[in-house]
Amino acid sequence: MEAEDMFAFYASHGPMSDPGEASALVEPLANDAAMSRIIQGLGIYDVVARDFYGFEPPEDRLSEIHLRPIAKRLGRIVELDDRPLDIAREPDRRALGRCNSFALMLVTMLRAKGVPARSRGGFAAYFNPPNFEDHWVCEYWDAHEGRWRLADSQIDEVWRQRLNIRFDTLDVPRTQFLTAAEAWRQCRSGEADERRFGISFAGLRGLWFVASSMVRDVAALNKMEIAPWDVWGAQPGPKEEFDLAFFDELAALTRDPDSAFAEVRRRYNEEDGLRVPPTVFNALNDRREAIDVVTDSRAASASLGGSPPAAPRHEELDIARYQQAFAPN
Repeated sequence: MEAEDMFAFYASHGPMSDPGEASALVEPLANDAAMSRIIQGLGIYDVVARDFYGFEPPEDRLSEIHLRPIAKRLGRIVELDDRPLDIAREPDRRALGRCNSFALMLVTMLRAKGVPARSRGGFAAYFNPPNFEDHWVCEYWDAHEGRWRLADSQIDEVWRQRLNIRFDTLDVPRTQFLTAAEAWRQCRSGEADERRFGISFAGLRGLWFVASSMVRDVAALNKMEIAPWDVWGAQPGPKEEFDLAFFDELAALTRDPDSAFAEVRRRYNEEDGLRVPPTVFNALNDRREAIDVVTDSRAASASLGGSPPAAPRHEELDIARYQQAFAPN
């Protein structure tokens, strides 16, 4: 595909970023840096809500982090507070989310303005150095400078002060956030220690974790922005042997997805191990769940009575450790 087709692709909504009936709420928002501040006034990271913002999320709201399509998240935001989106909510009236929710919300707002944007899965150096922690950010096209920028809309002034972040979070340095493909390259070359990549306090780390993150990143590059704990297809488990050459190829494609755009699209659409099925395994909830949107024609057929999707190869994941990793303190 031509480059202009790629930009048009990322400037338009996919199933997860489409605001649906909430489009009228998104359209009036300004197309500038204020978008991140707006997002920070709409959502709150559940794990740090108490310590950072003085809000203890009640048990009956914890499921908000599992709202995958942005239309459902916007619906919940309006349920909590029906004022215009550019009015910051008090912490207890913000929807609970994780890094992927903040990233996808910015992607949604930018695409609504015709700006090419995509969620990127990888690892951040600014949460717990020298470790690289599992994280999601928004990558958006700066037409004036002719380059992609990384933006972390999760990082408000509270986070900035707590973590002593000094760089521009609307232009995150590539040394501070590594895409899954770049992390894979560094680990495989010996430039980086694979034990530094993952969720360090839970002991979930290593090359298998980087590989799993790369599968989710491939899905996001195809506008299927999924939760970080959703498992399907080619994602390896922590104790499982897996095909290193397969992930070497995937990393080579997705380190520079622009130059390999057509191939990234082809591989995703043709390979069952990469394409998001109608049902994934939610490692936090320890169960299979529908992702709430139709993924493609084959997925739609399966959801309407065809053969059920194959089980992930790693049904024997250490679920307790996943739950510990993502559970509020």
